[in-house]
Amino acid sequence: MKYKRTVYHSLALITQFGINMLVPIFLCTFAGIFLDRLCKTTFIVIILFFLGAAAGFRNVFIFAKKIYERPTERDDVIASRKGKEVKDER
Repeated sequence: MKYKRTVYHSLALITQFGINMLVPIFLCTFAGIFLDRLCKTTFIVIILFFLGAAAGFRNVFIFAKKIYERPTERDDVIASRKGKEVKDER
């Protein structure tokens, strides 16, 4: 049962990475297309696409940073073992 939980958790994280990357790119691209049609230009979509890509990379970076800062089950086990060793020494 624990194996299934970790697989589903991993799939959820991968999905969140994709969403965090794609949503800003699509929103900025569609906004650029709209502004290009409104202003009758052809370069705004390119600028906003790269702005969306930069925002997506920033979102993924912040999300990954939060994941790596979060303590894992392994860290909890190591901390509990260290606590037992300290108690045994006293």
